[in-house]
Amino acid sequence: MARKPNYDFEKRQKEIAKKAKKDEKKKRKLEDAGEEVPETLAED
Repeated sequence: MARKPNYDFEKRQKEIAKKAKKDEKKKRKLEDAGEEVPETLAED
């Protein structure tokens, strides 16, 4: 019998990837504007 896919895991991974991409975009935008990047975004 084939295993059932774990959709919750896949959904969580997508959410994590989306958040990382959003944070990276925000970080780049702040750097381009010449503003200081908060530590929470600068850690990555």
